[in-house]
Amino acid sequence: MQLTTTPGLEGRRIVRYCGIVAGEAVLGANIFKDMFANIRDLVGGRSGSYEKELRKARQFALDELAGQAAELGANAVVGVDLDYEVLGEKNGMLMVTASGTAVVVE
Repeated sequence: MQLTTTPGLEGRRIVRYCGIVAGEAVLGANIFKDMFANIRDLVGGRSGSYEKELRKARQFALDELAGQAAELGANAVVGVDLDYEVLGEKNGMLMVTASGTAVVVE
């Protein structure tokens, strides 16, 4: 399954539009990661634990998007858009959504 943020795949012709697909992932960061991230924020630098959670959430959302596209008979998803939000009490949850148009390309 090819995924792209562009409206098409260079050198490939879209022969059928299968529909809009989406994938979502909501992950919580545990309290120990939060504590270490807060310390990192005080002294500066990157928060590796949050970056790792963000990568996991993004990949889960993209995998779900690709799975929905495959169920529709598509072999690619064009116009992929990723959105990130924090949710929950004290912003303790991370939500990533991926959406796009499932297509069949030659």
